[in-house]
Amino acid sequence: MSHIAVERNRRRQMNEHLKVLRSLTPCFYIKRGDQASIIGGVIEFIKELHQVLQALESQKRRKSLSPSPGPSPRTLHPNFHQLDSSSIVGSNSFKELGASCNSSVADVEVKISGSNVILKVISQRIPGQVSRIITVLETLSFEVLHLNISSMEETVLYQFLVKIELGCQLSLEELAMEVQQSFCSEAITML
Repeated sequence: MSHIAVERNRRRQMNEHLKVLRSLTPCFYIKRGDQASIIGGVIEFIKELHQVLQALESQKRRKSLSPSPGPSPRTLHPNFHQLDSSSIVGSNSFKELGASCNSSVADVEVKISGSNVILKVISQRIPGQVSRIITVLETLSFEVLHLNISSMEETVLYQFLVKIELGCQLSLEELAMEVQQSFCSEAITML
């Protein structure tokens, strides 16, 4: 009898938690009322919130790097950082190689994921910039497998999944700098 009571209590708690999750998530993320749809919708909503948070943090970093509005590309001083996500994930068994190149114009992050590269770029919205980034990637013999673009007001986040070609001799830092330079060349032509 006590096993049945425990199971009923667990189901009641699960239903209460699902109600809370459903009430906190916009309705268009949840397609149906079953548990899997609710959880899947919440996951998608959290992913989108995470992208917005990244864009806001990047915007804040760019503002702190640029004391004057409208920075000149000639004053671009990118900062490089080695990325090690094992401390973020909390497990030493998972390591991800990467680099980032941040400036007042854009934040560029490059990570190795298996035989591919994940490239994230956060910047102000610049017409034609995504084409310039794709041109840089193709010039360097990378193949774009997937592109996701998210924007909020004047800030845009480009996420590329790029295939690494055999014989690629480019370091992650060099790739990040090449993408960063695509912003500089645009800013110079605008002056």
